Amino acid sequence: EMEAKKRALEEEKRRREILEKRLQEETSQRQKLIEKEVKIRERQRAQARPLTRYLPVRKEDFDLRSHVETAGHNIDTCYHVSITEKTCRGFLIKMGGKIKTWKKRWFVFDRNKRTFSYYADKHETKLKGVIYFQAIEEVYYDHLKNANKSPNPLLTFSVKTHDRIYYMVAPSPEAMRIWMDVIVTGAEGYTHFLL
Repeated sequence: EMEAKKRALEEEKRRREILEKRLQEETSQRQKLIEKEVKIRERQRAQARPLTRYLPVRKEDFDLRSHVETAGHNIDTCYHVSITEKTCRGFLIKMGGKIKTWKKRWFVFDRNKRTFSYYADKHETKLKGVIYFQAIEEVYYDHLKNANKSPNPLLTFSVKTHDRIYYMVAPSPEAMRIWMDVIVTGAEGYTHFLL
């Protein structure tokens, strides 16, 4: 009988050790998962606010066209945008503010008026909206895919203003890069954002 008790105790001890070991493994596994999750969150947070590549330019004699060319863009081969010393024009697809539908709009970036306006079409008669330079804080590629069902996520970029984020889709990768470099030059709200 004593032998049976001893065996039962040994068995109980072995079972406990197995459970203890399993618990340690699970705890270690959970810790690894938590650390992984924290790293992912930190990475997402870091990606959530990508910095714009250039600071806004206030100079009166600033030549937009030569600035864009100096940034490495070949304007002549990108027929989607038309750039002069003071303006940039072209079609972009914009997501609506209240109703999240995507509509093609004719955009005009005007350094003289210090506005980024959009119209129903290229005749520029039906003004649909105006974004003032003072309101533009940031311009960045929408790599987190925040835009609601974008017609082309790879060509989607964001223009962040004081009160909303405008999501836009460019007709080509080069057009997207040009528009982003152009709009940043008017991001005068960027200074408020730094304060």
